[in-house]
Amino acid sequence: MLREKKVQIVSNLVENLSKSTIIIATNYRGLLAKQMAELRSALAKEGIEYHVVKNNLLFRAADSIGKPQLRDIIEGPVALAFGCDDVVNTAKALNQYIKSSALPLEIRGGLLGDRILPAEEVVTLASLPTREILLAKLIGQLQAPIGSLHNILNSPFQGLLSILHNRTQTINK
Repeated sequence: MLREKKVQIVSNLVENLSKSTIIIATNYRGLLAKQMAELRSALAKEGIEYHVVKNNLLFRAADSIGKPQLRDIIEGPVALAFGCDDVVNTAKALNQYIKSSALPLEIRGGLLGDRILPAEEVVTLASLPTREILLAKLIGQLQAPIGSLHNILNSPFQGLLSILHNRTQTINK
């Protein structure tokens, strides 16, 4: 490979590594070119880039931006999924595609910020609800005490109103 081509690949990797919130390493052995193209297409619909990379070029890029811990999940031929937005969405999209297609694709691990995730944690991350659902649950939990306080403060007035209503009903009869 020409030196200029390698420099270009490393700079692309640096760009992908620096803008990604999560990077998931997979073993792609046994995939046909058609299956790889389908996988890339499915992940691209979710805003995820998927690239087969040479280890030595990846190590250069990782070292240059201060992510040498990426070496811990790289062994042998590897393809990386670069997720830029929601980390759960990236893990979920990759995991669902693997399950639905029954490809011989295996998650090796991931890098979330500066933390290495073993393959089991990436799969666990994929099973989490989406960000919107988690935010809705959090808001519901935050509103629950306020609703309870409202009910407690409103209860005596409701009781008084009920007594007055019953009293007016008996007077009107």
